[in-house]
Amino acid sequence: MGTQDGAELCFPELNTSCRKPTPPWSEAVLLNILLSFISALIVALNLLIIISISHFRQLHTPTNILLLSLAVSDFLVGLLLMPVEIFLRTSCWFLGDLMCSLYNYVSLIITSASIGDMVLISVDRYVAICDPLHYTTRVTGRRVKLCVCLCWICSVFYSGLFVKDDLTQPDRHSSCYGECVIVINYVAGAIDLVLTFIFPVTIIIILYMRVFVVAVSQARAMRSHITAVTLQRSASLTTKKSELKAARTLGVLVVVFLICFCPYYCVSLAGDNLLNTSSASIVLYLFYFNSCINPVIYALFYPWFRKVLKLVVTLQILQPGSHEANIL
Repeated sequence: MGTQDGAELCFPELNTSCRKPTPPWSEAVLLNILLSFISALIVALNLLIIISISHFRQLHTPTNILLLSLAVSDFLVGLLLMPVEIFLRTSCWFLGDLMCSLYNYVSLIITSASIGDMVLISVDRYVAICDPLHYTTRVTGRRVKLCVCLCWICSVFYSGLFVKDDLTQPDRHSSCYGECVIVINYVAGAIDLVLTFIFPVTIIIILYMRVFVVAVSQARAMRSHITAVTLQRSASLTTKKSELKAARTLGVLVVVFLICFCPYYCVSLAGDNLLNTSSASIVLYLFYFNSCINPVIYALFYPWFRKVLKLVVTLQILQPGSHEANIL
């Protein structure tokens, strides 16, 4: 490949070198600064979530274990995926085809695990709202930890099916030196679309529609009987209110996830040509930006997060016995 139109090559000494991306200088600088700030924010906010839920014993609940898993995947988005995407906007891939395949592998694992976490969160809220009497026996910390581990293990094996050929033959899809792409054939792409988009999104929507209907009916029942309850019944109502609030918060989390998640697959459905345009970059960054929004949702809806934030920032968590602090 020659120096067409005087474009700078990634590897000038090679005839098969790719052309170096050359976006407008001012646009590239401003966008890179913005994306780098978002990436750092994703890492910092999700690290706070990870530290908080891991450190404080009161937060070791089944629901929070799922949020911890989601925070880990969001943290990896900010730490690994976004910096590489930012770098590739203005530079070439210099790490070789094998590292490119490994990067794509990790990207698929993180994405699949995030989707799995969202499905598990939806199931958790469905059982909590629609079958509250059996929630504590069916949804235990041990079972949730097992589900989270299975989610990540399945993501590793599932993603491996798509990149196994690239890992064994790293240069099989490279059209020139200096690019990093992943190519999935039509059949594999159709299967991936069903398993990572249509199927999980359908489950999430169906479960939350059911949760919404039951939550509304429970809220009406509590309002109609609130004036004639015993002390024991009041405690039950308080528990129900807490579950309804959690359902609302996690419902917001899921809706925001779908808003950021769906455009990415809609662009993928549009065809390979569109995936190489700026539209694909926009929806990809929107998908990654969801990792920054999640901790903000916690801060807005969870009082414990604001209290924990103060303890972490002021380093009070380093004091002996701080993991037993009352933060709820």
